[in-house]
Amino acid sequence: MRDIVLVVDDVALNRTILSDMLKDEYRIVEAADGMAALEAMQRYGDEIAVVLLDLVMPEFDGFSVLEAMVERRLIEHFPVLIITGENSYEAEARCLSLGAADFIKKPFNPALVCHRVRNAASLYTYKFRLEEQVAAQTVQLREQAEALRISNRQLREMNERTIELLSDVIEARNLESGTHVHRVRSYTRILGRRLMETCPEYGLTEETVNIIALASSMHDVGKIMISDAILLKPGKLTEEEFELMKRHTVLGCEVLARTKYIWEADYYEYCRQICRHHHEKWDGRGYPDRLAGDDIPISAQLVSIADVYDALTNERVYKKAYSPEEAYRMILGGECGQFNPKLIGCFVDCHDEFAAQVALAPAPDSSKEALK
Repeated sequence: MRDIVLVVDDVALNRTILSDMLKDEYRIVEAADGMAALEAMQRYGDEIAVVLLDLVMPEFDGFSVLEAMVERRLIEHFPVLIITGENSYEAEARCLSLGAADFIKKPFNPALVCHRVRNAASLYTYKFRLEEQVAAQTVQLREQAEALRISNRQLREMNERTIELLSDVIEARNLESGTHVHRVRSYTRILGRRLMETCPEYGLTEETVNIIALASSMHDVGKIMISDAILLKPGKLTEEEFELMKRHTVLGCEVLARTKYIWEADYYEYCRQICRHHHEKWDGRGYPDRLAGDDIPISAQLVSIADVYDALTNERVYKKAYSPEEAYRMILGGECGQFNPKLIGCFVDCHDEFAAQVALAPAPDSSKEALK
């Protein structure tokens, strides 16, 4: 509790006058010189409400006390009211510049001194309480932030495990896909990093590229709701069958929406964008919403090229695999639809990395081949 007034004056009568004025409201501690004052400050610390300091004292005067308080950072802990017969403006300015809260000239009015002591004590008490509240709230906010960080990390880890699980379900459901989703993820990451480096206007970061790459695994999740007769048909789909196949984009979003509560916001939104829009085309001739240009989310644009490239360079029940060179030529030639010219530039830049991924791909699973 701050209830001490430290009276510092080398004249005993002055100390007595001030003490008698304030003793009914405060505990009084007296110091006859500057060094004794500093010792009292160290001893009583946060119990001190106000320091009443005379300037003119032998050896260690009031200015020296203020300078020592500044050096030891004591000036921040309690208000100092100067009470002195030194009435020059220079002395007052120097005291205030050193951190004194008030400057009272002798002879003084006792009632006025009492009011100034109360006001200074009240102001500093409010200040300290406010600082304590801020400090406590800061600790609380840090604890909440840390708890949120841990919660977000756990949620992100759960999202990653969910994506891995659904990827396995998709591959098991669509026998032609093999490790398709994993390859698309790799191509998406390569292409996304290149776009991040060359086109800062898309605002991609290493973190968002990694999230988009992981979310790319959900691009065909809607196919788990497409019938085997269509999904595994070893030949060209009829127009009616193709319309049903195209619904995997919308159905996939329905699957995601049913599990929205388990997704971190960024993961959910990227998964949704990719799932619904990875078949949109730059010229507006894609599906399901016939979006054009940069109305197509950049996440879906990245996955679109990655998906097409992987589809071309791997066998399907309805086609043989093209070489990386043939796939490259077909994409650049517009045989697979129109893509963002900036993305095509990135694809050109990193096609060697794409081709290297094709070379590293494992041979088709013989058990799946037997089921074709």
